[in-house]
Amino acid sequence: MPEHQKAALVIGAGDATGGAIARRFAREGYATIIVRRHEAELAPLAEAIRAEGGTAYPIGADARDEEQMVALFERIEKEIGPLEVAAFNIGANVNFPITETTARVFRKVWEMACFAGFLTGREAARHMSPRGRGTILFTGATASVRGGAGFAAFASAKHGLRALAQSMARELGPKGIHVAHSIIDGAIDTAWIAENFPERHALKEQDGILDPDAIADAYWMLHTQHRSAWTHELDLRPWMEKF
Repeated sequence: MPEHQKAALVIGAGDATGGAIARRFAREGYATIIVRRHEAELAPLAEAIRAEGGTAYPIGADARDEEQMVALFERIEKEIGPLEVAAFNIGANVNFPITETTARVFRKVWEMACFAGFLTGREAARHMSPRGRGTILFTGATASVRGGAGFAAFASAKHGLRALAQSMARELGPKGIHVAHSIIDGAIDTAWIAENFPERHALKEQDGILDPDAIADAYWMLHTQHRSAWTHELDLRPWMEKF
């Protein structure tokens, strides 16, 4: 295993938050593994990281598939370097009235936003525990702490992910592994928000929506915290957000 190169993994490395997290750790010298289901979709992010002088490894994998996840972590440890950070950033935010929420939708959302987080956390713990160090970061949402009308599937999955993070923190903290859960409470500056909620996106000029780079800075802070004062749960929201 190439011990000289520390690795950071981002599951769900999209165009906004996940990509910003990956770029942040790459700027700090980490070999950054970026993962989405389809590898071709990662090309722009990989190019951006490399243009900034970082190292990027784009890998296509389905985070809901146990065999693929086991193979992913083994590949990282064997071919890239010891995994220091694993960030789980899959969203799966959908809105359906409860009477229109099919079993397929509910199951798929749970698999994406909760079960995939379990596979990520378990495999990260398996490789980090023998070294007695590492950081596992889970991205939550407003739905992690309260369910809203039309969000039964999403809220139940995000509640489950939060419970997973709490259990892992209590088990792995004494082993030297920092497990943190972030609640992203507010609209994020994304193309989807700009297209579907232009009035909300207009608040960007007043710092009224979440900046992905600012979220990434918070993730870096969590990773670099002194272990005498670890944060487990971190709320992130714009200064003008009502909560």
